[in-house]
Amino acid sequence: MVQTPIKPAHQDSGASPQKRSKVEALKERSNFLREPLATELLEDTTHFSEDAIQILKFHGSYQQDNRDNRVKGAEKDYQMMLRTRNPGGFIPPELYLTLDKLSDEYGNHTLRATTRQGFQLHGVLKKNLKATIAAIVQNLGSTLGACGDINRNVMAPPAPFKNRPEYTLACEYADNIADLLRPQTEAYYEIWLDGEKFLSVEEHPDVVAARQRNTNGTNIEGNLEPIYGTHYMPRKFKIAVTVPGDNSVDAYTQDVTLVVMTNDQGELQGFNILAGGGLGRTHNKEETFARTADEIGYVDKADVYDVMKAIVATQRDYGDRYNRRHARMKYLLHDWGVDRFRQQVEQYLGKPLQPYQPLPDWKFYDYLGWHEQGDGKLFVGVQIDNGRVYDNGTLKLKTALREIVERFNLPMRVTPNQSVLLYEIDPQDKAAIQDILSRNGIKAETEIDPLVRFAMACPALPTCGLAVTESERIIPSILERLRTLLTKLGLENEHFVVRMTGCPNGCARPYMAELGFVGSAPESYQVWLGGSPNQTRLAQPFMERLHENDIESKLEPIFVLFREERQAGESFGDFCDRIGFEAIRRFSENYVPVQDAVKLAKENRHRISISNDVYTVLKAASDREGRPMSQITADAIAFYLNQQAQSDL
Repeated sequence: MVQTPIKPAHQDSGASPQKRSKVEALKERSNFLREPLATELLEDTTHFSEDAIQILKFHGSYQQDNRDNRVKGAEKDYQMMLRTRNPGGFIPPELYLTLDKLSDEYGNHTLRATTRQGFQLHGVLKKNLKATIAAIVQNLGSTLGACGDINRNVMAPPAPFKNRPEYTLACEYADNIADLLRPQTEAYYEIWLDGEKFLSVEEHPDVVAARQRNTNGTNIEGNLEPIYGTHYMPRKFKIAVTVPGDNSVDAYTQDVTLVVMTNDQGELQGFNILAGGGLGRTHNKEETFARTADEIGYVDKADVYDVMKAIVATQRDYGDRYNRRHARMKYLLHDWGVDRFRQQVEQYLGKPLQPYQPLPDWKFYDYLGWHEQGDGKLFVGVQIDNGRVYDNGTLKLKTALREIVERFNLPMRVTPNQSVLLYEIDPQDKAAIQDILSRNGIKAETEIDPLVRFAMACPALPTCGLAVTESERIIPSILERLRTLLTKLGLENEHFVVRMTGCPNGCARPYMAELGFVGSAPESYQVWLGGSPNQTRLAQPFMERLHENDIESKLEPIFVLFREERQAGESFGDFCDRIGFEAIRRFSENYVPVQDAVKLAKENRHRISISNDVYTVLKAASDREGRPMSQITADAIAFYLNQQAQSDL
């Protein structure tokens, strides 16, 4: 028998409340996200109080300080980070040009594409915050709900295919679900636009009807926020909508992922549902962990909005509102199990979910380079290393994007891998756009080292208050060192997914990487191995603390073992998962570094005769790999001796 949860009284009903955290009390006192933010915004200070900061998050901003500028005894260099809300990553041209201008006028002269398909502005002072948000809203943008205990930016595959209806449907439903779960309070417009609603939101009639429909307690009757209630969600809530086979959105890391299911004519039938993913954790707190989503079921298209409300209501009513480290929906799935969770969703929905439908294998796509849209027009994916849009030496990415958008009035979509797609390009404009990209130093996708192309890093230092070490600023040198090491070991053509964060919260999704670096101390990282190239398998912690100076010495034996024992076509992450950490550690403990083996061979100057057949094979390998025969021989001997040493244990 599956235990039926006892449905709690809604937190707004006056019933005896559960024990709650301080943040829950702040939300209750905020008058639907107004105070103390509205009052403090009018004060002539450089920063907000801790209480106001919590409410500010719902409006799309974090208060930070530049940690590089900290001086003992002096006030911190306070500044705000603003994050946009753009379902499916859609950025109209006027919004992009506004963000570009604001980054120079009020920010730190950079933009940053996020892993949830929005843009961040860094360096905005408190006194300029209102003008900045007002300008964003007046130019078809929003920051409402980009942060805070609420539904965050809804993701979707960024590819603007016009001849593949499932892609159009994914973006359409990402927009509609974002509207469905948009806060209904007028606080945002009151605070930032003095009550003026610059644009009336034209919502789909089905969305309006679904919001008003109270199915089995999914709504809180008589509340200004019918879906969220006075206390909103226990923690942040993340949703993606994708199509079968396209895992550009990291489907297994979301609280909820909907998969568009169509018939052979491309007509929408319904949605597969994944739920319970999430990556944030805390070092040395085993009760916190990264988790991949579970297959929950399938719903017909007519029920999609009701099932989303049912899932939100389940987390709203049963999520942990006392321990914020235990408040994400992944812990509810973990504690209850899938069957009990599904039963509660079905109780709110009023009908059973159908069985999850078969899907093709997932693949990761970044959509860089030139592509056909399917309607005669083109789109081009432009690489942004770690999401940072700025001019740096010969690379003038900020200049190039501004010139293209200004000249051709193109929309763009931010990708989940922190790059952008410019689309609706007339074929006759391709050469001119490519010329702008090339003369501003932007490489074609074929010229980018795949280690760089598929890597991600969070901002970390100096602005993120949670960072314990570097990420964005150091990953270029780390990737360069990894490439040098791989080349030294004869693996110059290999690549794998590398992701790095400055703390364990997982903003760059390192726990799904083939090689993940998670900040654990100054200049040190926890190392995670074994994620899959297409981000369908969770990596596992291999090393608790690796100092950045020891990266080569600690990773070399792992790469050598990979080189020698991989199966045909096997990726690095799949290899680590298959062979297991015990085998990797055993090999590493007895490993003789390549340079030591070569040095030993030179010092002893012993000659070893080999047959003509072996020499011919060795010479061919040397020509193929571009390495001296002596180095290949030393590697082979070192590997053989390592194997012998392990067999003697």
